[in-house]
Amino acid sequence: MSVPHNPTQNHLLSALRVAELKRLSPHLELVPMPLGEAYYESGGELQHVYFPTTSIVSLHYVTENGASTEIAGVGKEGMLGIALFMGGNSTPSRASVRAAGFGYKLKARVLMEEFNRAGSMQRMLLRYTQALITQTSQTAVCNRHHYCCPTTVPLAVVDP
Repeated sequence: MSVPHNPTQNHLLSALRVAELKRLSPHLELVPMPLGEAYYESGGELQHVYFPTTSIVSLHYVTENGASTEIAGVGKEGMLGIALFMGGNSTPSRASVRAAGFGYKLKARVLMEEFNRAGSMQRMLLRYTQALITQTSQTAVCNRHHYCCPTTVPLAVVDP
């Protein structure tokens, strides 16, 4: 028996206040996230953000010569597209699916409207960004000093 899809399967969306989720819900589009699918390319302009629910996406930093290294993993605890609300219109990393599943897509404009309300969503997304930076930092240290660390660590976002 399959579980019906629901935006609140994503931890960030489930932590939103009722009014915020109600404003976003009509704009959230359930999308399949097939294995290997690339959602962002390094330097690409962000048109949408994604909230995985049952999929896991790898973020890879791509060098000028085309080499890449995984810097983080994003699953139901997070989102893809933080560069958008951090002041950029493009992302420095490539995002591709490493475990197929589903997620919710949201237009960049809609996310920014909610983010700019300066409510609990803004505070929560900034905390998530801090957790993602911590994960990326740990990955860099582990890649430099030893090979025993997992490429991802659990991300915790405190309720706004």
